[in-house]
Amino acid sequence: MKIVKLSDVPAEVSTDKIFRGEVRIQRLIGGSEDELRASVVNFSPGSKNVFHTHTFNQILYVTEGKGIVATEDKEVTVTPGTLIVIPAGEKHWHGATKDSIFAHLAIMPPGRTNF
Repeated sequence: MKIVKLSDVPAEVSTDKIFRGEVRIQRLIGGSEDELRASVVNFSPGSKNVFHTHTFNQILYVTEGKGIVATEDKEVTVTPGTLIVIPAGEKHWHGATKDSIFAHLAIMPPGRTNF
């Protein structure tokens, strides 16, 4: 069993080119290739990522603030307690609204490192 307390995990500023604005990531688990990966992604107001796809289903669970999850066809405002499943290959983006911070837990299969 592994127990991780969010307050014990430092938030690192992301320099990944997928993000626009200030985004901090707290990597909770997933140090090896065969481990499930989970991170909390913290967006400052107005920060987001650009349209992108994944080769795996992406699971996001909103933990704080107000955000937007969008596909090419629609945008949905999401708040804490919302679970989002983005199918593999679906073009999408997600991020904070202009007036709120936004944080979500991102869960990825072993071996995947991008958000």
